[in-house]
Amino acid sequence: MSTQRNWFAYFPENYTWSAGFLIVAGTAPWGSCDIGEIDRVGKRLKDRVGDNDAWFEEWTKMAGTLEKMAKEAAAKGQTVTAAGFYRRACMYYQTGERFRQPKDQKALDTYRRAVDCMKEASKYMDFPSFEYVEIPYLDGKSLPAIFVKASAAQQTPQPTVVFFDGLDVTKEICSFFGVSDLVRRGISCLLVDGPGNGESVRFRGLPVRYDQEVPAGATVDYLETRSDVDPDRIGVMALSLGGYYAPRAASFEKRFKACVAWGAQWDYQQVWKRRLEAAFKTDLSVPPDHICWFTGTNSVEEALVFLEKFKLKGAVEQMECPFLMVHGALDSQISMEDAQACFDAVGSKDKTLKVFTEDEGGLQHCNIDYLWPSVQYMYDWLAEKLTR
Repeated sequence: MSTQRNWFAYFPENYTWSAGFLIVAGTAPWGSCDIGEIDRVGKRLKDRVGDNDAWFEEWTKMAGTLEKMAKEAAAKGQTVTAAGFYRRACMYYQTGERFRQPKDQKALDTYRRAVDCMKEASKYMDFPSFEYVEIPYLDGKSLPAIFVKASAAQQTPQPTVVFFDGLDVTKEICSFFGVSDLVRRGISCLLVDGPGNGESVRFRGLPVRYDQEVPAGATVDYLETRSDVDPDRIGVMALSLGGYYAPRAASFEKRFKACVAWGAQWDYQQVWKRRLEAAFKTDLSVPPDHICWFTGTNSVEEALVFLEKFKLKGAVEQMECPFLMVHGALDSQISMEDAQACFDAVGSKDKTLKVFTEDEGGLQHCNIDYLWPSVQYMYDWLAEKLTR
């Protein structure tokens, strides 16, 4: 059941659009957007709610305007200005592409422009500094990632958190979820488009997989080659569907020393079975056919078969490292029952469940209705486990 009355919904009649809009607006403290810009986009969409072609058109139009302004600023040597424009253009391009199905050539070209914008921004960024890297993976392929260093001046190896995306976000979008606050705490961050996400699925042909410990292990292998990373202080976190990825990875990849599930998962197949049974008249973060594209199947029924192994029962009991689960009390996508079932099953002796309530704010999925407290809570917890 929708709980939109409890949080800011720009498009109150449409959960999917409101959640997408709020991801952009809620990450404003970390440079994702300008409120005036996104309000202009929102107002142009008010009489076309639910038209995903219009969503794509208006967001990418604003992104193109900012990309042009970024290029003009860069040509004048105004690099700080250029970086800001490029970063916001990236966010708007990816927001526009988010609901586009199928992922046609226009969608792929737009996504490529988004990544190129962030790469251009990274040329001018001193803090946080972005280093685009490739993580050796399987069959000669690699996972695209961004390494955000805690301190360029610090010469000693530093703790690092591997940050995986979820069902419908990307390493670039994740970079706006307070990563600059994480690195201020002395923890570097490796933002990764895992299999099935971001560039990995669009340009590398890397499908999603249930055994997240495989790509996660590849990230640790990579980090162990870096002289600026302390291999004994590596953590893992992920959001939304990442509430499956991170616990699964930490349960089998014992080199992780801390794990954060930002938004719970328990049985992802059952989540989509319930959505199908409700004829998708439930709160979804993306259009229903996204799950088919994500899994490489031709129907939701086929996708359900694919998701058979996306279950944490039997896996999280083997986790040993400190574990934190952060969840919204009225998350309308994933229930508190699922959150509690997963938390209770986790085998770690050091485990914490933090539920943000309506009084606190952050009661919705991945706390998107009030991000600041949850972000600071998670990063303080990681600092306690990895730096002290």
